[in-house]
Parts: sequence; C-alpha cells; structure tokens
Amino acid sequence: MATIISGKELAQEKRQSMKMEVKELEENGVKPGLAVILVGEDPASQTYVRSKQRACAEVGVHSELDELPASTTERELLDKIDKLNQAEHIHGILVQLPLPNHISEKAVIEAIDPNKDVDGFHPVNIGRMMVGEEGFLPCTPFGIVEMVKSKNIEIEGKNVVVVGRSNIVGKPVGQLFLRENATVTYCHSRTKNMRELTKQADILIVAVGKRHFIGAADVKSGAVVVDVGIHRTEEGKLTGDVAFDEVEPLVSYITPVPGGVGPMTITMLLHNTIQSARKSQK
Repeated sequence: MATIISGKELAQEKRQSMKMEVKELEENGVKPGLAVILVGEDPASQTYVRSKQRACAEVGVHSELDELPASTTERELLDKIDKLNQAEHIHGILVQLPLPNHISEKAVIEAIDPNKDVDGFHPVNIGRMMVGEEGFLPCTPFGIVEMVKSKNIEIEGKNVVVVGRSNIVGKPVGQLFLRENATVTYCHSRTKNMRELTKQADILIVAVGKRHFIGAADVKSGAVVVDVGIHRTEEGKLTGDVAFDEVEPLVSYITPVPGGVGPMTITMLLHNTIQSARKSQK
C-alpha cells in the first residue's frame, strides 16, 4: 500500500502560514494583490478562476477579476496588461489560458512585467529558473517539488523520469528536479521504448494529458508517482494520467486525483503573489 501524498492537506498547511504572512505585510502597509484576466467563456477556465479567487479570499490576498468577451482584440488585452503592470496595488498578474485563437499566447505572456509574472511563464523567469537565479517558479512544477519534499523523500542522485514536455509542466518540472541534483530523463510522444525508461524511475512524474496512460507494467516497484493529469470519466468522476488502482499497490508514494497536484498549483500561485508583495515593500 502506497502512502498518499495529499496536495489538499499540504495546501491547507501552507495556506495557514500564508495567512500570517499576509497579516504581517498588511501591518507594514502592503496588501498583496492579484489581478486575473479571463477572456471568453471556457467553462474549465471559469472553474479555475473561481477556485483561485476563493483561495485568495482564504489567505487574505486582494484579488480582481476582469472578465472580457471572446471578441476582445489582442491590442485591447495588451493595453489592459500594461495598465496592471503600472498599478501599484497589484503584485501579480495572471491571464487565464487558453486564449481565443486570434490572440497570441506568446505576446500576452511576454507583455506581463516579469516582476508580476506570478505564473512563472515569462521567458525572463524561465531563464532565471534555468540558471538557478531567483525568480518566480511555474506553479505546478513548484508545487510538485514541494509535495515530494513534504514527505522527506530523497531527491539527490535519484532517477526522475518526466512523461510529457509541455512548457507549463513537463519541461520546467524536470529543471526543478535537476536543481535538486536528480538525474532527469524526459519522455514524450517520440520516445522509443518508453516503458523501459519509466520502469527505471525512482520518481515518476506523469503530465501527458492522456487518461490512465501509465499502468502497473510501466512503474518500478517502490517508486514515487506524481500524477498531473485530470480527466472526467463517463460517470463524471475525476481521474488522472495514471491508472491509480493498478499502480497504487506497487509503489511507495502516489498523488491522488483529485486532491493531489491541483490544490498545490493554486497555493504556489498565492506564494508567488505574496513574495512579489514582499519585494515591492523593499
């Protein structure tokens, strides 16, 4: 039986200490502020945005939501971002992805001031992460490393295998484990003999976006498995990229879906916003 790494529990713990941090900042005249922009009416995006707002309220971070119609032009969106870059009461700016097709994601990400890029997607922050300088870390990868560390799991010298190479999760999570002195292998749709590689993983991170992509035959006995995927079954239940019931009896630690990586992503977003407010104080 694997030990469950509950992102939900760890997130609650971290948010408790964040409340204290926000209080302390407020006493010194700074209230952390997060601005969220939502373009269009994607239901999944609306759900994410609502949970981000609830999380802000929970720890005392000021949040503003700007809901724009799908017909918003790229220029209008960039002008909005520019205003928020200048706004002193806003310490973090988040544009909910995906965006309508006529708006360039790249142009939008690059328009955000790197010092307010609490998602950690700006090329400046990605570059800082690559060379080990201080900057905002992407929230999901940051949350994953925190989850593994929370169980005092040894990372140094371990084989970490990342399945998936997205810019938001796959690539950066591998870099963060590299920073912890792990040996990192990336697997993706063009990888040959993927199973041979995943079976060598001491820590396996699955962010491939395919339901139950990883089963019992793909994991090493006693491995640590982190499931980043989220899918809805025909019965309406949430499930991940890992076939949990098959894999759980074989491994030492596993993250659940739901209640795993998701809550930590939003928690690290709050962390980044509070850190940004702290910097602005200086």
